[in-house]
Amino acid sequence: MKIRTLQADDVDRLLAFETANRTWFEQHVEARDPAFYSAAGVAAHIADYLDSYKAGAMHPCVLTSDDDAAIVGRANLRRIDHATGTGEVGYRIAHDQARQGLGSQALAHLMALARTQYKLRILNAWISPQNLGSRRILEKAGFIRDVLAAPTVAQVAGKPHTSHLYQCHL
Repeated sequence: MKIRTLQADDVDRLLAFETANRTWFEQHVEARDPAFYSAAGVAAHIADYLDSYKAGAMHPCVLTSDDDAAIVGRANLRRIDHATGTGEVGYRIAHDQARQGLGSQALAHLMALARTQYKLRILNAWISPQNLGSRRILEKAGFIRDVLAAPTVAQVAGKPHTSHLYQCHL
């Protein structure tokens, strides 16, 4: 497995990854707009992410097979705020790749980017209590739930899911 920055020519591979794992992801996170699931939708998504990357507001990554032929996960350092030294991490791993340590590797990569390239001091992540795997990954990496932060609510599989803020001081 390799981790690299998202590229403009990843449209077909990213569409294949997102389409193959759509049902799996929608069990855990808010569903994407149906328009996303097309070559034009994914191309627009990538262009938006790469614009944010160029502006220094995010660092979008993909996890690929060793030969770089298929995307098996995504990892993003986003909402980078240089003034406050904060950023937010998020990742999604293909269903058939779950429980193989890829989430932990993705998070470690994002934490290293945050420390070295962006000089951030605090990372945030929003996790639903139902997402036990991601919670374990974050806690193993030193993230702690902020009990003072107000939770957010998203619709996941037609039901409201509360997410809590987890933070890590780098």
